Amino acid sequence: MSQAQSISNMCNQRAQEIANTIGSINNVSKTLTVDKVDYTETEASPMPVNIIELIREKAVLHACQGFLMEALKAKDAMLLRLRMQQFGYDVPQPEHPDLEEPEMLSTADEAWAWSQLSDSEYSEYIEADSMAAHIGQFIHKNGKLDQLRRELPNLSGLEWMTIEDGKKTPVKVTKHHTPKQLLDLHEDLAKLHREFEQRVNYYKAKIKNLVTLENARIHTENKSLTDAYQKEYETRMEQYQKEMNSWRIARSSAISQFEKNRELEINSTAALRINVDPRFQATIDKFLVKSED
Repeated sequence: MSQAQSISNMCNQRAQEIANTIGSINNVSKTLTVDKVDYTETEASPMPVNIIELIREKAVLHACQGFLMEALKAKDAMLLRLRMQQFGYDVPQPEHPDLEEPEMLSTADEAWAWSQLSDSEYSEYIEADSMAAHIGQFIHKNGKLDQLRRELPNLSGLEWMTIEDGKKTPVKVTKHHTPKQLLDLHEDLAKLHREFEQRVNYYKAKIKNLVTLENARIHTENKSLTDAYQKEYETRMEQYQKEMNSWRIARSSAISQFEKNRELEINSTAALRINVDPRFQATIDKFLVKSED
């Protein structure tokens, strides 16, 4: 490249000399006499006898210079393309594991537990709950039976009612219950209330047990799903890391090989010599000898 640049400069210098020669050609010379002394105002520069050869030489010099400069630019372009070449790696990067998380079972509630009872069991519960509620309402404090029992001992056999102004009329009070009857009724109903209440409590306890057992089963199932997911995820991640490391090593090796090959191409391209066209060979040989001298 340095030789080509040097020869191009020599071509340019020689072409400039010819251009100066051609530029100085004129048709006349001019002289003037002042105080009997002759002075040359314009020197004669007639057409050189070899003007055609000069023009041809000038054209060849510029053509040779253009040829060399185009060759130099082409070589520079090749080197620039090599230096700007980007590394490309078509081996896809391993994909990160995309494992779908397991769907966890929802915990059970009492509504679920009630739905597990048979129709007969649920009907028995409704009946027992209603019986216990209404019997309790009748016998408990301020219930009707409680009111009757508290009222009965205080009733007298005779009451007075005013029918006319200032005149009282006796009213005979007849008791149709005895304290023992009401007590016996209370005991019978209390016993019945306890029986129904026991069945109600039995079903409520059963519901709580069903919820507890089902949630324990769900917890175990969810834990099993989570453990299996975690194990699978760790296995896939381990495999992914191995594949990723192998991919990085292979890519790094490919980059090194790319850089090595590119450097070899750059050196090879930099060492390329211009393949001279025969029409410019004589001109280049002439200046090449001068360059070597």
